[in-house]
Amino acid sequence: MNYSIAIDGPAGAGKSTIAKLIAKKMDCIYVDTGAMYRAMAVYFLRQGFDASWEDKITAACEDINVEIQYVDGEQQVILNGENITGMLRTEEVGKMASASSVYPAVRLKLVELQRKLAKENRVVMDGRDIGTYVLPDAEVKIYLTASVDERANRRYKELKEKGQAVPDYETIKKDIAERDYRDMNRDFAPLKQADDAVLIDCSDMSIEEVVDTISAIATARDKDV
Repeated sequence: MNYSIAIDGPAGAGKSTIAKLIAKKMDCIYVDTGAMYRAMAVYFLRQGFDASWEDKITAACEDINVEIQYVDGEQQVILNGENITGMLRTEEVGKMASASSVYPAVRLKLVELQRKLAKENRVVMDGRDIGTYVLPDAEVKIYLTASVDERANRRYKELKEKGQAVPDYETIKKDIAERDYRDMNRDFAPLKQADDAVLIDCSDMSIEEVVDTISAIATARDKDV
């Protein structure tokens, strides 16, 4: 039986980390929608597009096919037949994904696949507009957030631990604030808390505390389905 948990929130709130753990705990498939937008961003960057070129980006959507596969329980993202999972987490790709996702053609390209996955499986799906637009009838909706300072600090540590080039803290903080503004002010399916979503501010919570909180909510709802 299908069953959906939608986790929305701003960049750097820990949605992907939490969603993966919730999926394992609740015996669901984890769907990282952000990775799907990043896959499209990889294509746009390879074409040499600027994020402001809406017409070119809109037209290019017709040439993009993004698929989700699972290998040993781990999500793999396939772009036009190529596994690009390892290319998705750079700052350049993240910025292009955030900027290009404001265009309706980009979002509509992926929504059909996301809804199909939710219709056929028990899923945990995280993103910016899952509970409000992609899966408005999800059994569980969570809005996960944290302060800009905390999110910037987490991102700084993440990049440093991965050995990637690390911008200074203030640059990361400015980038996150800009992403928040774009996500919350785009015309089509902006980031916002769904009316029936549970708000969780995890600024001062451990990963385990967040997982336990959401699991308790999801377990209670699952029994009612």
